[in-house]
Amino acid sequence: MTWRSSPFVAAEPMPWCDECSDYHAPTALADGACPTCGGSVEDGHADENQPTVGQSAPWHFWVVVVLLAAYLLWRLVGLVIWIFT
Repeated sequence: MTWRSSPFVAAEPMPWCDECSDYHAPTALADGACPTCGGSVEDGHADENQPTVGQSAPWHFWVVVVLLAAYLLWRLVGLVIWIFT
């Protein structure tokens, strides 16, 4: 399984104001200054913790998937036995 890009994750770094400690939308910056405090705004840094395309899911996710599949198979076997007895 690979991660797909989310519409909620910014493709580009968001502008960051050090004085306000807040992110701002690029469209909110009329003259390159913070709309709240008027301070300088720097380009934000991409979040390194966000998964990129091609990364696999964590191992514990696959453990949960295998356990869920085993549970559903067990329930299916129980249903078949219940129907035919």
